[in-house]
Amino acid sequence: MNRIIEANFFPQAFEAIKDKPCVLIVDDNHDFTRAAKLALEKTGRYFVFEENDATKAHQTAQNLKPDLILLDVSMPGTDGGEVAARIQSDPALPRTPIVFLTGLVTKAEARSGLRIQGHPFLAKPISFSDLIAGIEANLPVRAAA
Repeated sequence: MNRIIEANFFPQAFEAIKDKPCVLIVDDNHDFTRAAKLALEKTGRYFVFEENDATKAHQTAQNLKPDLILLDVSMPGTDGGEVAARIQSDPALPRTPIVFLTGLVTKAEARSGLRIQGHPFLAKPISFSDLIAGIEANLPVRAAA
């Protein structure tokens, strides 16, 4: 007898959180993504998913359809620029905002309004308040239900 087993990779409470903006954090530093996820979800304002493998980031974004992607610039194998290009060219992810995270610039440069490949960026290390401000400044306005 053949059995089909369905895997649910998203939390069972997904229905309860669908009213919250979904943020995908892509960074090869697991400690950073875990800390950011826990801190952001503790606010009660976001559903956060973390991806630590840049080669899987595009597929994760397709499955999740996030409201915003925080994307590390410098990762082994596939860098953030390549991931961003794939996401931008994907018709299933129309106009998904991408905010780069990088330790390659200073906080002053991040505040100057410069962009990386047309995307805003946040300098690492980053404070929790700066992370939230960066998310809020780049989240698309959601229509009232």
